Amino acid sequence: MTAADTFIDIDKVDLVYRTKDGDTLALNQADLKIRKGEFVAVVGPSGCGKSTLLKLVSGLHLASKGNVIVGGEEVTGPLKICGMAFQNSIMLPWRTLMDNVLLPMEIVEPHSKTFRRDREKHVAAAKELLATVGLKGFEDKFPWQLSGGMQQRGSLCRALIHSPQMLLLDEPFAALDAFTREELWDVVQTLWIKKRPTVMLITHDLREAVYLADRVFMMSARPGKIISITESPFPRPRKLEDTFKPEFVDIVHKLRDEISAVRATK
Repeated sequence: MTAADTFIDIDKVDLVYRTKDGDTLALNQADLKIRKGEFVAVVGPSGCGKSTLLKLVSGLHLASKGNVIVGGEEVTGPLKICGMAFQNSIMLPWRTLMDNVLLPMEIVEPHSKTFRRDREKHVAAAKELLATVGLKGFEDKFPWQLSGGMQQRGSLCRALIHSPQMLLLDEPFAALDAFTREELWDVVQTLWIKKRPTVMLITHDLREAVYLADRVFMMSARPGKIISITESPFPRPRKLEDTFKPEFVDIVHKLRDEISAVRATK
């Protein structure tokens, strides 16, 4: 991968959490390079620093040592070019689904400056996104009137409404049942194919990682760093039937064996 191809470049990064009880080295000499428009997943044992890596890329945490470059610029604070979705949808209960989806347009520059003037255009874009994820007709519902899976679909729309160059997903389906989770895999795949942001997915689900990602990065135990990269060679759009193919199962088992080996060395 050439420098011109690289959109996210984490170069020999350490990150130390400093607390009154002492320092914790969360990442040590972490290296990661992601192409523009690529979909990658990051897996590894619990506590290895997966979410910390995501916070570095978003600018929510700054490296203690090393460099984090996104879009050709050093990360020095929270980035406006990224959308984020988490394990919990974090929908504001007093706002309708439409108003929740539109929230980034109200608060993220430069959209916030012209939000009232351009509201009609933003509403149309939100309706299109909601229709894409199967939520047409639910725009005026409140979060408590929606299932967990529907709220998470809305959360994905909210993360994408401002057309971010980068989408960061921190275990967004972990709280959902297996069937709903698999449905949302296809929702995410459809949105990625349509919008093509650079996506970084943090997950404990190895099937999910192989199904959604172009490449799967494996992390060591804490202090975390990337120890292997696995290609997911299946053509898109992928189908759930692909997850039962022997070659798919073999990749999942390979990743599971790697995690078992990493945990055994802790």
